[in-house]
Amino acid sequence: MAIKIRKVESKKDLMIFIKLQWKFYENYPNWVPPLIMDRMKLLNRDKNPFYRHSEIEMFLAKKNGELVGRIAAIKNDIHNQVHNDKVGFFGFFEAIDDQEVADALFKTAGEWLKSKGLTEMRGPANPSSNDEYGLLIEGFNYPPVMLMTYNPEYYIKLCEGYGLKKAKDLFAYKLDYNKVSNINKIERVQEIAKKRYNLKISHLNMKNFDEELRKVKYVYNKAWALNWGFLPMTDPEIDAMAKDLKMLVVPELVLFGEINGQVVGFSLTMPDYNQIFKKMNGHLFPFGFIKLLTQRKKITLARVLTLGVIPEYQKRGLDAVFYYEIVHRAHKLGMDLGEAGWILEDNEMMNRGALMMEGELYKKYRLYEIPL
Repeated sequence: MAIKIRKVESKKDLMIFIKLQWKFYENYPNWVPPLIMDRMKLLNRDKNPFYRHSEIEMFLAKKNGELVGRIAAIKNDIHNQVHNDKVGFFGFFEAIDDQEVADALFKTAGEWLKSKGLTEMRGPANPSSNDEYGLLIEGFNYPPVMLMTYNPEYYIKLCEGYGLKKAKDLFAYKLDYNKVSNINKIERVQEIAKKRYNLKISHLNMKNFDEELRKVKYVYNKAWALNWGFLPMTDPEIDAMAKDLKMLVVPELVLFGEINGQVVGFSLTMPDYNQIFKKMNGHLFPFGFIKLLTQRKKITLARVLTLGVIPEYQKRGLDAVFYYEIVHRAHKLGMDLGEAGWILEDNEMMNRGALMMEGELYKKYRLYEIPL
């Protein structure tokens, strides 16, 4: 029978779209189910501030009367303004191992993007580079850490079978305190950098949260401005993200670097809550919330979500200071393992920093693209 594609048009459809993901991971023990309430919030066109400047259309695929796949097409106006291009995105892609199904989904997303005047399709972006980004292409034997993607290996074949080509790879490094603590060079480099530039490191002050958030906004949209695919976040987007993470952050792992009273760098490191979320099967309430509160101190890994230095102070060794502080602070909190990622494959400074920490390149993700 022919493959039928239909739009997500109701709240019931949206819940089907979200819960359909479970179907594809029954035999993948490393997969971590997302929280359903978080997915509902992420895809809410009325409440998520991302959709004030972007559009999304979601589709479901049926074959022989059975749901067999899903995809979203995303038009991101800020991306196209910043990069002066006409790129549209696909995201939230899931499908059975059937090239015809995948082709129908990619074709549908591409046609919608083309109807909006866009000339290329790139992805996966769920729904942007500030969220879950990229298709896992190496490292399937490890579970994903917080806010990183995971997918069956055959998705590579489905993407490339449709004609999607590599746009950029993203790297993730595994860090180990026991290795880092034995590297004398790191301590010397970070100490020299701190003294040379009079760099002061402080951590998040929860009592002055709004002022601390102002510093985050300043560094975030400045430090990464020249990076490939970078998408600046609007103030409402950063405010919404901060609200979501406020209960989960560990203040000692949210660091600011200041020189002469001016903030020049910022890093956000989070415990890998996926170690807890994995047991919740998508449901925070009623018992998942209790697990979150009682088991967070048992988390053994931390993810460096973001680490950036403003352009005027890049390539001066300040990133080494942040890495050193993160690893040692996480160790004091019982997290001896870490993940630094994702990092653009050609981001020389950040890759060099991770390698200096004897980080192991253990996962790779890929952004694909195709002309429309």
